[in-house]
Amino acid sequence: MSITVFDADNHLYETEEAFTRHLPDRHRNLFRFVEVDGRKKLVVRGYLSDFIPNPTFEVVARPGAHMDYYTGNTNGRTLREIAGKPMRSIPAFREPQARLELLDEQGLAATIMYPTLASVIEERFIDDPELTQVAIGAFNEWLHEQWSFNYENRILTTPVVNPCVLESGIAGLELALERGAKAVLMRPGPVAGLRGTRSPFLPEFDPFWARVEESGVLVVLHGSDSGYQKYLNTWEGGDGEFVAFDMRPFRVVADGGKIIQDTFASAICHGMLNRFPGVRLISVENGGTWVGGLFKNLKEAFKKMPQAFAEDPIDVFRRQVWVSPFWEESLDTLIELVGADRICYGSDYPHPEGLADPASFVKEIDSYDPALVQKIMGGNLAELLPGVVTL
Repeated sequence: MSITVFDADNHLYETEEAFTRHLPDRHRNLFRFVEVDGRKKLVVRGYLSDFIPNPTFEVVARPGAHMDYYTGNTNGRTLREIAGKPMRSIPAFREPQARLELLDEQGLAATIMYPTLASVIEERFIDDPELTQVAIGAFNEWLHEQWSFNYENRILTTPVVNPCVLESGIAGLELALERGAKAVLMRPGPVAGLRGTRSPFLPEFDPFWARVEESGVLVVLHGSDSGYQKYLNTWEGGDGEFVAFDMRPFRVVADGGKIIQDTFASAICHGMLNRFPGVRLISVENGGTWVGGLFKNLKEAFKKMPQAFAEDPIDVFRRQVWVSPFWEESLDTLIELVGADRICYGSDYPHPEGLADPASFVKEIDSYDPALVQKIMGGNLAELLPGVVTL
């Protein structure tokens, strides 16, 4: 059986101008690149960030370079040791036509494309909703100019949306829709506020979700810097920022899917998914093992206080949520929990923690029924995004 692969998780690497090209003059110093010990580093609002070790992406880890770490690091090597020699970025990481040619070589029918460095934005502006919108708006302008939001109906690049300022958030969503976006990107976690953060799923944001429902656009909750580093810092006595690939044991164990669990707990317990049953959310690059813990907690809450829920919360999740698990995870439990119709494959290419060959995952699940394999590898995503891939 020939399998059509519609990858739910590909990434681009931003250029140095991604945050600055479209910033208003009065905010031109929100993002800067400076040289430190011979290397360019990103400065955000005057803070030297180590979120990404090499934020220019001129030199990057090879796609799939960390695969041995995630499949079982039996020799106890560091990520640097496992990754080996890096590579210079190629045009396919930076612009859409070259990437389209690479998709052909890889045997991918289409993909959803996410930024990489943009995850640095929202947490560093969490105290200022207006600046959050300025930074996101400038980045989205660059993203559209550089990649478009729908390239040849095969590369679906995701603009960032955030309703922290309701009117601006809706305007940003409308602009993305006008420019052809089929999927939009939302950070898992709370949104910025002048007097503290709050969930984007509270009733005050209903006009935003009403427009999402009306448009039918898919909302992707992709792994990001969601602000949970401050909770880890309370245990470890630090005050630093979240740093990608800082794989300390406590961080790995203490997170354990908590960020994405809390995000979906809010979407359900705060009632957004009940109020807007047509909204569709997909979790990407958060894994899938967290679903069992969330279901356990939702069942307990529903058993003890059914009057607090408009309907069974598990039914709500299964109706409106799709999950893209990590490639190294077993799918059996997730299929049992949410059903094969709600699972979408994502390779995380070209990130080092992803797969070096996106289509190779077909071989990992070839023991399943071929019809189920097709659902996971692209059929479910094709149904979520009609008109992109024909099976």
